[in-house]
Amino acid sequence: MQINVSGRHMTVSDSVREYCQQKASKLVRFFDRIQSIDVVLDGHNGHHFAELIVHSEGTAPFVASEEQDDMHAAVDLVMDKIERQIRRHKDRLRNRKHPPKVRTED
Repeated sequence: MQINVSGRHMTVSDSVREYCQQKASKLVRFFDRIQSIDVVLDGHNGHHFAELIVHSEGTAPFVASEEQDDMHAAVDLVMDKIERQIRRHKDRLRNRKHPPKVRTED
């Protein structure tokens, strides 16, 4: 799995880059078909913007974005959003293959 951290209109410090890579590497435990993760960071006028694009096999990319006053907070919130999307997608796959049994009461 490849993790790309890039900055738009800014340079990304090594500590922020490592923090993003550490957080993004944990997404594999939720969905094992992830091929690459792109983290795009942007900061201007005291607002920090984080966008996350997760490319996986057999699905459209998962995309989430968040804007906060702190870069670490923006990264944390965008990771939570992507985690929710991946869990929902995996539940849908699981439910499609094994539909729930309907109980009838006598």
